[in-house]
Amino acid sequence: MSSAAAPRPETLRLGISSCLLGQKVRYDGGHKADRWLTDVLGQYVEFVPVCPEMGCGLPAPREAMRLAGDPQDPRLVTVKTGIDHTARMAEFARRTLLELERADLSGYVLKANSPSCGMERVKVHGQSGAPSPHGIGIFARALMARLPHLPVEEEGRLQDARIREDFIERIFVMQRWRGLLARNRSRGGLVEFHADHKLLLMAHGAAPLGEMGRLVAAVKDLPLPEAFRRYLELLMRALEQAATVKKNANVLMHALGYFKKDLSRDEKHELLEVIDSYRGEHVPLIVPITLINHFVRKFGCAYLARQVYLNPHPIDLKLRNHA
Repeated sequence: MSSAAAPRPETLRLGISSCLLGQKVRYDGGHKADRWLTDVLGQYVEFVPVCPEMGCGLPAPREAMRLAGDPQDPRLVTVKTGIDHTARMAEFARRTLLELERADLSGYVLKANSPSCGMERVKVHGQSGAPSPHGIGIFARALMARLPHLPVEEEGRLQDARIREDFIERIFVMQRWRGLLARNRSRGGLVEFHADHKLLLMAHGAAPLGEMGRLVAAVKDLPLPEAFRRYLELLMRALEQAATVKKNANVLMHALGYFKKDLSRDEKHELLEVIDSYRGEHVPLIVPITLINHFVRKFGCAYLARQVYLNPHPIDLKLRNHA
């Protein structure tokens, strides 16, 4: 990674393992290009590629490496010759993470199963017996420790439609959070941010939302840096909880309540029927969302028009199209 100019607040920067962009940096001189990341998501993000192995001075191709020793504190060693590259990788991570902190990333996509970049389930080899499946890549561990609130995923897990939707939702939330910090870092800005994300947060669980509401209500009594720090912790904790069909159905019913004086009998019946079909997993989430957005425009509901939940990411990504 080379240092770059500070991004504009509206720029969504995504850290990524270089091989996923098609760069030939793997131990065998090849790559692991992911076409959904490059061709679809790539239309909306600016990638910041990092290859820890190349970054710490190793060539491509090179001898394969693996994790060895204690799964909680493994060593990075070459498979055949047993050369230990742990220290040079740790030093590369230290230097590079200082740069990544300044890059204002909104998320990071790592290469699964990599001894440097794997975020979970990386094999750790001992002196005997079967390898432990509980390792974390050396660079990935340092990344998640240094930037604990940054949304991080592996490209393999992003093949799951629900995991993909949750991750993309989180990176766009982080982009909006960085925009808030850049343009309106004030108590009023925090209150407005929370109000705009309320339905989105409801879809992820009531417990964090209640704590966040109490924090926002008391924001005038807190030092501003402390309020923002605590809010970000709660925000990311809330979004890490899966947005389930049941939770989404409850949010949709909550949204319906804003139209109870406007909808005709037939319109209300239609919306209830569509929500029920979604609850039964017969139609994807985009169907009731589209109908609610129609009613938002028709009746001019200002509160719902501002809700991020109804338009959390570009519709062309088709993240809500799975049943």
